[in-house]
Amino acid sequence: MDDTFLIKKKICLLGSFAVGKTSLVERFVYNRFDEKYLTTIGVRVSQKILPPIRNPKSGERTQYNLLVWDIERIEKLDSVVRNYYRGAAGALAVADVTRPETISTLQEIVDTFRSVTPEAQLLIVGNKLDIFEQDKKTLALLKKTASHFSTEYFLSSAKTGGQVEEVFMMLAKKLDLNK
Repeated sequence: MDDTFLIKKKICLLGSFAVGKTSLVERFVYNRFDEKYLTTIGVRVSQKILPPIRNPKSGERTQYNLLVWDIERIEKLDSVVRNYYRGAAGALAVADVTRPETISTLQEIVDTFRSVTPEAQLLIVGNKLDIFEQDKKTLALLKKTASHFSTEYFLSSAKTGGQVEEVFMMLAKKLDLNK
């Protein structure tokens, strides 16, 4: 008898303009990267079924079908963006590690997200590791931001695929531990 449950979960990618949210989704869902910049208008939804995860508490195996909402960052249409957040079980808050100011903007973005979905799980992602100079100040800011939200941070590269699958799997494990 198969004790694996298939569960759909909505997750959102949050972050400023051009931090690589769409590229992370493209790498995760389709295992591809496009050098051409594609601006997301509104929201784009993709999905991927993950390998089963065994919950260490219950022993149950859960397979997640992640509905990944790649959301454009629009300040003027805040009520529209808030509606995109509704029903999300988790989020990846993405910053571009080559532009530290995008880390600073995560505070407001995540606060807005959490005001709509306070129980949602969260991870902070510093993207563009492939061109990052490993600046200690930037890493400290990323760590401080993650600590502020009582979560972890990861570095990834949508271009090379580095840590992309792992970041989404880690979010799924956080969903599984908190179900």
